[in-house]
Amino acid sequence: MITSVDNPRVQEVARLRRARERRATGLFVAEGRREVERALAAGLDVRETFVAPELLADWAHASAKVTEVSARVLAKMAYRAEPEGVLAVVAAPEHALPSNPTLILVAVGIEKPGNLGAMARSADAAGADALLVAEANTDPWNPNAIRASTGAVFTLPMVEATLDDVAALPLQKVAAVVDAHTRYSDSDLTPPTALIVGAEDEGLDARWRDAADLTVAIPVAGKTADSLNASTAAAILLYETLRQRG
Repeated sequence: MITSVDNPRVQEVARLRRARERRATGLFVAEGRREVERALAAGLDVRETFVAPELLADWAHASAKVTEVSARVLAKMAYRAEPEGVLAVVAAPEHALPSNPTLILVAVGIEKPGNLGAMARSADAAGADALLVAEANTDPWNPNAIRASTGAVFTLPMVEATLDDVAALPLQKVAAVVDAHTRYSDSDLTPPTALIVGAEDEGLDARWRDAADLTVAIPVAGKTADSLNASTAAAILLYETLRQRG
């Protein structure tokens, strides 16, 4: 059992809390029973699992390597303030855009990992073929993104993309814009479509608007709220697409 927070392996895992370390190593940390179990179920390359028996006594999953640690050590490695008792170091899967996609969600400039994770969850639930991540200030392997996605990031193809990549897609490109003249429910989303959603604070800039074949608005009738959370807007558009396609 590892009981020292100064152990080199503990320090290596703790560094994965930083995005640049995750990008450099190609590794991320899945925290909590649900997240680790779903990473295993997805067949991801789980390099090592760390379990604190005093926090989680019934962990019985077989993986490449299981190491017992003290609760104090687990807290040192974990991103959450109160870890559940298990976390795993996992190799980030490399996904390519599926051939002949019919529904893609494009997340542009998303800053909050929870929003990106929630968008992945909605895209997966709606049966989207992929989530393209463009100009993001966070990454899908942030522990908060993983948690908000309920593990959808493990199986949904998530691909980093540029504006040029999206513009080249052989799909109808529909961008969510607050002041668009067309209501989202009045647009035709039955053809193969890429839904483009920007961050809620700034939305999509002129470059992304110009790249879209159609801009649509989701009406907001509140007295104070003038826009929707990015993940909420994405869910509305995804499920309107499903509704129209029957």
